Amino acid sequence: MLKPRAHTESYYAATANQVTDFAPLRGEHTADVCVIGAGFTGVSTALHLAERGYSVHIVEANRVGWGASGRNGGQMIGGIAGEKCVAKSLGKDVEAVFSELRWAGHEIIRERVKTYDIQCDLKSGYLDVAIKKRHLRDIEADYERLEQAGFPHEIRILSRDETCDMIGTDAYIGALLNMGNGHLHPLNLCIGEANAAVSLGALIHEQSPVIDIEKGDKPRVVTQQGAVTADAVVIAGNAYHSLEPKLRGIMFPVNSFIIASEPLSADMVATINPQDLAVCDPNFVLQYFRLSADKRLLFGARFNYFGDDPKVIRTHHRRKMAKIYPGLANVGIDYAWGGTIGVPINRVPQLGRVAPNIFYCQGYSGHGVNVTHLAGQIMADAVAGTFERFDMFANVKPFVVPGAHLLQKPLVTLGMMYYQIKDRL
Repeated sequence: MLKPRAHTESYYAATANQVTDFAPLRGEHTADVCVIGAGFTGVSTALHLAERGYSVHIVEANRVGWGASGRNGGQMIGGIAGEKCVAKSLGKDVEAVFSELRWAGHEIIRERVKTYDIQCDLKSGYLDVAIKKRHLRDIEADYERLEQAGFPHEIRILSRDETCDMIGTDAYIGALLNMGNGHLHPLNLCIGEANAAVSLGALIHEQSPVIDIEKGDKPRVVTQQGAVTADAVVIAGNAYHSLEPKLRGIMFPVNSFIIASEPLSADMVATINPQDLAVCDPNFVLQYFRLSADKRLLFGARFNYFGDDPKVIRTHHRRKMAKIYPGLANVGIDYAWGGTIGVPINRVPQLGRVAPNIFYCQGYSGHGVNVTHLAGQIMADAVAGTFERFDMFANVKPFVVPGAHLLQKPLVTLGMMYYQIKDRL
């Protein structure tokens, strides 16, 4: 028997505006659409559909935002992984396809926060930092692209000294300041959007793991105590979904971990991040950090670990954090947690169908805060019969690694080693 689980003991769970308590699914129900998963993808899809007048049921195994949506770095970063691959499949220039799509999720988030008065500590400001000279070349290319596109937000290339002055560390040789990106409290955003969907008539069922999806003219989503029969189903479980056999082996789970320090003094905040920016390096095995609303340093990184022991995470991340900020080597660490993100082999977000009326959407390669919100809009379009943007991604067939779901740990370990080597070159 599948047992629902509580939120991981993260800073976000500890500071959530609300502890959601939606009743489990019991009995037989009908809806226009049944969404499996109450993370960003599922909730965003449901909210878009509810705004269009569809009746929607969301079925969630645990709690709203339980997976990566409620435990990620909270960095709202533009861009969609796998852009070149998608553009190539369309026979078009990358800029022609993605110049606006890269930022569409941001605008959806800002609109949601304003329309539904969602309190999620949304802030503007982001630094894409450089470690190697090749990163500086990438930064210059990004700056030129944004300038040519008439990007409406402040962007500026920073020298080594300017970067050091802005975030109080000499660990980087330059940066790109982008005030169109930002950061937020992801769990509070997800919960706020879920409440918005409910206010428009959507129903959410927590603690309701799905045990079967019966295909047919009216697919039926079955849980241990109930079922939803719908005209369409959207599978939105990302790295935590393994029920549908056709979705196995097309995406790898990659773990990322975060620590939250004790609240920092005003002097320390003025030293390390006076402008309250999110910061991320360009590596695959990356490091990222920002301040929380109560001025803790939230420091995240990927590393080759499959457990969830806070002591292990604290030890590893404190060492990494101290290399960037030696003055924080002995700061108190109040929270340490991890989560799993989905990374397709070709890095392209995976949108598709396992049956004519059963859709799926997953695999954002670490860009989930932004892309899930765009994806929810695209999935709502597809349910409504508009497939132009959906087909852009669905026509890029995912690479399949047979048996990957049975060999996840060794395969991910090999992948991490490969990318660590690439990062060092």
